[in-house]
Amino acid sequence: PIVGNYKQYKIITMPPPSSGGIALLQLLSSVEEYPLKRYGFNSDSSMQLMIEAERRVYADRATHLGDPDFYKVPQKHLINPIYSKYRMSNFNWSKATLSSDIKAGIVPTESEETTHFSIVDRDGNAVAITTTLNGGFGSMVFVKGAGFLLNNEMDDFSVKPGTPNMFGLLGGEANSIQPGKRMLSSMTPTILEKNGELFMVVGTPGGSTIITSVFQTILNTIEFDMGMQTAVNAKRFHHQWLPDEVVVEKGGMDSLVRTKLEQKGYKFRERKAIGRVDAILKTQWGYYEGGADSRGDDTKLGW
Repeated sequence: PIVGNYKQYKIITMPPPSSGGIALLQLLSSVEEYPLKRYGFNSDSSMQLMIEAERRVYADRATHLGDPDFYKVPQKHLINPIYSKYRMSNFNWSKATLSSDIKAGIVPTESEETTHFSIVDRDGNAVAITTTLNGGFGSMVFVKGAGFLLNNEMDDFSVKPGTPNMFGLLGGEANSIQPGKRMLSSMTPTILEKNGELFMVVGTPGGSTIITSVFQTILNTIEFDMGMQTAVNAKRFHHQWLPDEVVVEKGGMDSLVRTKLEQKGYKFRERKAIGRVDAILKTQWGYYEGGADSRGDDTKLGW
């Protein structure tokens, strides 16, 4: 796993070929020195800060991340807090940064047909697992007598560096197709510790929105003092560098916040559900609190 820190919390998360773990640590490191708790949940200040962090991290994702067996991923460099501080150095509170000023290129899209579950036992052993077929029903080929479908994960590769794929999207060399190579994903199953003890288990489906959904759920609990179910249900937003727009769940921001940010140059587009987070929080009293996302048919159970 990739291991990092956010304040007094230890973050244990997924390594490449998923981009999720590196991107999550970058995001947390990018916002760590700012007083998010004082800004408040989905205020204009907290949203602007998180959007700008997401913009920069997804630009890095498009260029630097791939299967480390085939491409030298600069992992230590990317998750170094000094690098995150450098990346945020041109953040300007008075206006939106243009994605074209961050880096050129197009980020590939990913299907959202993924599954996640979080488990904790009575002894505090924790598991976070994300698995995917990629598209709906994967390749639509069912293995007779075996009980499972084959995936269509090839679409997560860059078809050919510099050449558009079937969706007109460009990819980079880091995620090009090669024999035996693993394609890039955004899966971000994550375990958090506080003072050496289990604090949270979290993950979600959602394609490229997985990373930002996990990021925001963690901040909802640590910075905005939400319980697990409230943190999971809270409205989310997403920015992935390109296209240069902020996708927001319907009802995810009030009109005054939107107006303030639009005046600074941010473009917003509403959509339905972003992610379907399933998470477990260990409360300060030692109890486990589950959060099953109301956006899907998710369930929380304990016995």
